[in-house]
Amino acid sequence: MKKSTLLEGKRILIVDDEEDVLQTLGELLSMCKVVKAATFEKGKELLESEYFDMAILDIMGVNGYGLLEIAKERNVVPVMLTAHAVSKENVIKSYKEGAALYVPKDKMTDIPLFLNDVLDAREKGKSTWWRWYDRFSSYFERKFGSGWQEEDKEFWDRFDGFHV
Repeated sequence: MKKSTLLEGKRILIVDDEEDVLQTLGELLSMCKVVKAATFEKGKELLESEYFDMAILDIMGVNGYGLLEIAKERNVVPVMLTAHAVSKENVIKSYKEGAALYVPKDKMTDIPLFLNDVLDAREKGKSTWWRWYDRFSSYFERKFGSGWQEEDKEFWDRFDGFHV
């Protein structure tokens, strides 16, 4: 059911300080060439010395926002992944700082679907966030309650991640 044709053979860097997350993502993305790093320093070194199509960056454990800047400089599509930094504020920060997507670790079993969405959007010239709201709004509603976008209404009114 999980369409992964666009992911086939892509080089993906995963930077996370949790070994089980690195292992799980590696298994879920078996159709890709996956390179793993457990520290900011190793992630930075790999981003600066090797080619990657995408990078999955943990926000908290490895300074994901620092790696996001490097990924963008190197034209690597950055995807933010987090467990401890799941917040409305981090969604907005990830979006504004140029991440291609923001994924809570609770939802990482669907990472092939989410990455495929990003690649599909890029192919079609759409925002990589175009399906984000469809994919994650019910998750955020359960986590933060209905009307969770209200305090950042101006941002959400302009957000281009609504289903098109």
